[in-house]
Amino acid sequence: MRASASRVPPLFPLVSCVACFLVLCAGARGEPVRPIPEDKLLVLTVATTETDGFKRFIRSARHFNYTIKVLGRGEKWRGGDYMSMPGGGQKVRLLKSTLEEITEEDKVVLFIDSYDVVFASGPKELLKKFQQVGHKVVFSAENLIWPDRHLEDKHPHVREGKRFLGSGGFIGYAPNLKTMVADWTGKDNESDQLFYTKIYITPEKRKSINITLDSKCRLFQNLYGALDEVVLKFEDGRVRARNVMYDTLPVIVHGNGPTKINYLGNYIPQTWTFETGCTVCDEDQRLLSGLKSEYPLVVIGIFIQQPTPFVSVFFERLFNLKYPKDRLKLFIYNHEPHHEQHVHSFLEDHGTEYRGVKVIGPEEDMDSVTSRNLGFDTCRQDIDCEYFFSLDAEVVLKNTDTLRILIEQNRPIIAPMITRPGKLWTNFWGALSADGYYARSEDYVDIVQGRRVGVWNVPYISSVYLVKATVLRTDLAAEDVFHSEALDPDMAFCRNVRDQDLLTEGCFLSPLQGVFMFVTNRQEFGRMLSTENYKTNHLHNDLWQLFENPLDWEERYIHENYSRIMTEDIVETPCPDVYWFPIFTDIACKHLIEEMENYGQWSGDPNRRHSTCTIQGGYENVPTIDIHMNQIDFDKDWQKFLLDYVAPITEKMFPGYYTQALFDLAFVVRYKPDEQPSLRPHHDASTFTINIALNQVGTDFQGGGCRFLRYDCSITAPRKGWALLHPGRLTHYHEGLPTTEGVRYIAVSFVDP
Repeated sequence: MRASASRVPPLFPLVSCVACFLVLCAGARGEPVRPIPEDKLLVLTVATTETDGFKRFIRSARHFNYTIKVLGRGEKWRGGDYMSMPGGGQKVRLLKSTLEEITEEDKVVLFIDSYDVVFASGPKELLKKFQQVGHKVVFSAENLIWPDRHLEDKHPHVREGKRFLGSGGFIGYAPNLKTMVADWTGKDNESDQLFYTKIYITPEKRKSINITLDSKCRLFQNLYGALDEVVLKFEDGRVRARNVMYDTLPVIVHGNGPTKINYLGNYIPQTWTFETGCTVCDEDQRLLSGLKSEYPLVVIGIFIQQPTPFVSVFFERLFNLKYPKDRLKLFIYNHEPHHEQHVHSFLEDHGTEYRGVKVIGPEEDMDSVTSRNLGFDTCRQDIDCEYFFSLDAEVVLKNTDTLRILIEQNRPIIAPMITRPGKLWTNFWGALSADGYYARSEDYVDIVQGRRVGVWNVPYISSVYLVKATVLRTDLAAEDVFHSEALDPDMAFCRNVRDQDLLTEGCFLSPLQGVFMFVTNRQEFGRMLSTENYKTNHLHNDLWQLFENPLDWEERYIHENYSRIMTEDIVETPCPDVYWFPIFTDIACKHLIEEMENYGQWSGDPNRRHSTCTIQGGYENVPTIDIHMNQIDFDKDWQKFLLDYVAPITEKMFPGYYTQALFDLAFVVRYKPDEQPSLRPHHDASTFTINIALNQVGTDFQGGGCRFLRYDCSITAPRKGWALLHPGRLTHYHEGLPTTEGVRYIAVSFVDP
């Protein structure tokens, strides 16, 4: 009868957990076996280079006071890349050589990968669980067989748990391990997994060496093919990985295969807890405050790949970054002819303030992949460049300290977290699916919503990030890191960062030579614009972004004091039941005037507009020289403006009246001395009227204003961007006072006709 690798001693069902500890592994007389002393444990790992993953491994080992011996330091990695073919024979060779030096019969050796491994608990628990297994050698276990599926039927069946051997971690007594690797004569690039698997599936060898698998993940948790089994367990200031399928707490977590450990490594063992928050965020920082030498030189790569709203504002924010301009070089890639004016205007105003500027315009017809590779290369080839800051034009970078913050975090690649308002979209992924695409990590929502704050190791970033030049010149030295036949440039870049294997003289430096990417949400940084439905058929296309990008529209076009209206007493009453308040910025007024003048079809015939624009109760009987909002396709946007920004003021000023901000007439009026200087007394066909001054008396025109006849009250100095709100029918009979010089513009809406 074939022995089961997971056979449980007959006494187990009859005793409690405490009794189980006392009798398992008992000697011939039934006496408890002494626990293995911690000083009998030696941890061996192979690390030919000190990658980010290796540093994470060492940090977790030191946290629990493991004794680590690193094999292969300084060697070239010749063990294969693990991604395209099996490899790892170099690890077996190094292990075999090291075991020959160990003479202690009772020495316990843990051989473990390091680039994608963290310890979740200490040596005491590891040795206790190893001892309870009752075998001399215990391998980690997996759900999936690799690299030879034809060997599946030869694997012993287990009563419960994982059936297949994983070579990334095993523990055993030194003599047994010596026997296990004694016959290794393979090459460095041959498969260690296949070598150990053939030993395990051979009954005689398995029995003589006394090998079993950790089928229920009590010691080792391999993540490949098992992500759904593992959740974080927070308890008493510690974090563990819990296998929910077997209800176990593995001591070692291994992100093997295409699955990475980034997510779990952000917490385990005590990297982030609810009690402490982030415990490593301030480690190894590069502080710029008090810097005696010059600031690091940064190349900022600006990428305008498609028609994008608020590009002029983007450049304003770029200029406002708190970083010395003489330590910044600009690499600007603009693929859109529509934005040439924005690039030109920015460089004309500020280009000479920067250390250097390189522009790739639409006339060069360069694709996005080539432009991003070229941006990286601009930094690589500049001996003074220390960082490359990649910034897409869709990014609304609100925090002027962003560049300084990212540099001070001192990570190889780091992104500031940006979001889309009202959505869970961000510029990072918390996890990957099995095929390398987006998967939502357990903590993603909490990070996005700020309930967990820190610096997070993630598998994907985009849109805005900082890269160390040393990384570009070494780990990412390839000239085409953004290229892929199947993936977009950002996904290709991140895959190459995660999985790249650096070739030097034909030899791989190390397996799984990935560079860590991070995202920080320790500060508020900004958001991402929506570029959907952005059209370029107007002069000032940003005016049409109230639906797609309402926050950006508001920041650009709504007066800075508007928000004070609901909390402070800033609404003025120049005449009875006439309310005066700020609503538009100067740029809003300017854009609306220029948009109307660009359209140009003013109603020169005073009766012209009324042939197509009817209102409730008939035609308006006091026409003006104007252009309607619907003539420039702005009526839907204008109604949303009225509903979002005017209706709340109406309800505050006229308690009990609630408007839906419906209108039949909304237009911009032009008054000129030689055209139409004034407007005779009249009532408006509205429940209330909004009248917004679009330019400034005394500067742009002379005269003008509005007089309410019933109250003999005039407003002769309307403020630019301020609105008059007054009843339209019955009480507020009014006239437009003559404009004597210049041109006066007002935006008028007859609301609730």
